[in-house]
Amino acid sequence: MSQGEAQAEEGEKRRPSAAIKGNTLRVYMFLLRHGPSELREVQRGLGLSTASLASYHLEKLIEAKYCIQNERGQYCPVREASGEVLEGYSRIGAHLVPQLLFFAVLFTPVIGYFAIMALYNGAYVVFLAVASVALLGVLWFQTAKVWQRLSNLS
Repeated sequence: MSQGEAQAEEGEKRRPSAAIKGNTLRVYMFLLRHGPSELREVQRGLGLSTASLASYHLEKLIEAKYCIQNERGQYCPVREASGEVLEGYSRIGAHLVPQLLFFAVLFTPVIGYFAIMALYNGAYVVFLAVASVALLGVLWFQTAKVWQRLSNLS
């Protein structure tokens, strides 16, 4: 195998999987929080209706190389893959929040304040416009990053 083929194969192994979302992402997060877990533990811990549903999501994680099954039959997350799966999210304690939430929390009161002040004083229209343009710039930049990441998946 040539060096280029080896690098391409390694890139395939490290590339985030589009399948890691929804309940599959919930299962992965459960494994990250609780460590090695058995099938029934995952099912009960997440309130999944059947063990086969939990097994389906665990198999998706194994196929995408984000999870392995150890010799005791427990499912273990591959911790070095967590950065790829959770890209675009930030951890606050045990919770995941989208990174754009921080921008929304920051800009909502700023734009609200300038919008109210612009009703009473025309000088605040400039501040409202600058804050709005800054917000749009950040949001479009983040949107472009997400689009680029999605295009890398296909």
